[in-house]
Amino acid sequence: MTAPKLASASANPSSSTFDSGTQSPLKTHIDAVLSAVIASGRIPGVAAAVTSLEETLYEGAFGVRAQGQETQMTPDTVMWIASMTKPLVGAAAMQLVEQGKLSLDDPIAHVLPDINAIQVVTGWDAMGQPMLRPPKTPITLRHLMTHTAGFTSDIWSENSARFLKLNKLPRAGSGRRDALNIPLSFDPGERWEYGINIDWIGLAISAVTGMRLGEYLQKHITGPLGMHSTGFEITPSMRARLAKVHLRNHDDQSLSLLDFEVPQHAEVDPGGGGMYSTASDYLRFTRMMLNNGRANGQQILKPETVALMSKNAMGPLRVKMLHTINTNMSLDAEFFPGVEKTWGLTFMINEAPAPTGRSTGSLAWAGLPNAYFWIDPVRKIAGVLMMQILPFVDTSAIKLFTDFETTVYQSLQATKA
Repeated sequence: MTAPKLASASANPSSSTFDSGTQSPLKTHIDAVLSAVIASGRIPGVAAAVTSLEETLYEGAFGVRAQGQETQMTPDTVMWIASMTKPLVGAAAMQLVEQGKLSLDDPIAHVLPDINAIQVVTGWDAMGQPMLRPPKTPITLRHLMTHTAGFTSDIWSENSARFLKLNKLPRAGSGRRDALNIPLSFDPGERWEYGINIDWIGLAISAVTGMRLGEYLQKHITGPLGMHSTGFEITPSMRARLAKVHLRNHDDQSLSLLDFEVPQHAEVDPGGGGMYSTASDYLRFTRMMLNNGRANGQQILKPETVALMSKNAMGPLRVKMLHTINTNMSLDAEFFPGVEKTWGLTFMINEAPAPTGRSTGSLAWAGLPNAYFWIDPVRKIAGVLMMQILPFVDTSAIKLFTDFETTVYQSLQATKA
């Protein structure tokens, strides 16, 4: 395979606290990690950024937006962020909790009566039909935000995949309302299993505000944060900077370009994974969380809300490995096996230090096409790394993210010393 044309890093020296007339160690080391994997041909393009409480420490991009094409990746390249949509929707929901329009622990059916029709699948009969019963516990916003409501995903759950196929239903990311009408795989609060929960939260936000989810987010989250290249709908300006999604072929060497795009002008905005953004934009969200909800002179979330979102919200339950049933979409996925992980209000939390250097109590998650972020409230740094490759946790992509994060911590430690 021919390596894509190597682009120069687009770091912004004026924004780096480590650049005082010469190239900073942070930039030198991250550039080396990113450029090496692009030169190998394993990754077509990548954009990355790192922030402190006050400013951007690193911003860079290498490679191309689409394999076989010449347009180079930049920090403002627009990419599908998939499940990195979820924390933005979670922040919006918590604004409404602050206002008393939503409650974490009241039945969510108070604002979404349709959810009362959702039942639990207990098995499949001899005719291949699901055996269903009512849930033992009402679903709450807390359940939805922590992936403990019982909703699962067709990528990692046989029940969900089988039900969608049987009833000829679209996937949640389609933007179709009927895509969410799948049964629970377990009773609310019984265990953690990743699923379509945040899509339901998007419906709840619309129900209590009378606004489309994207409209609410633009007015109250992305707009105030200056995330002008972030949204469900791809504007002409965003489309001019749009990267293509690639699929790793089963030979584990070559990549194919996919003709994929989240449906535009959908029936409902898919809050579980439908947004597009840039590394530069998403860094603004992580910086707001580092600053206890404050950004651009505005208090997006109250400090006590950020604190609540940043701690274990599901008690003794723990995050487990996601075993794939669709290897085109995801490999088996678990961050830092052996490190205990809980879930806050739309964030994964590592309950012990991670081998990369990430502190205990850090917040993180990712998007299906190998887009990643983490927020470290102890070290007061956050990082974003975005690619457009399927399957999720592709071997080369997850190695690059791990190497990137490790390099950030090592470089900052060396600079401090």
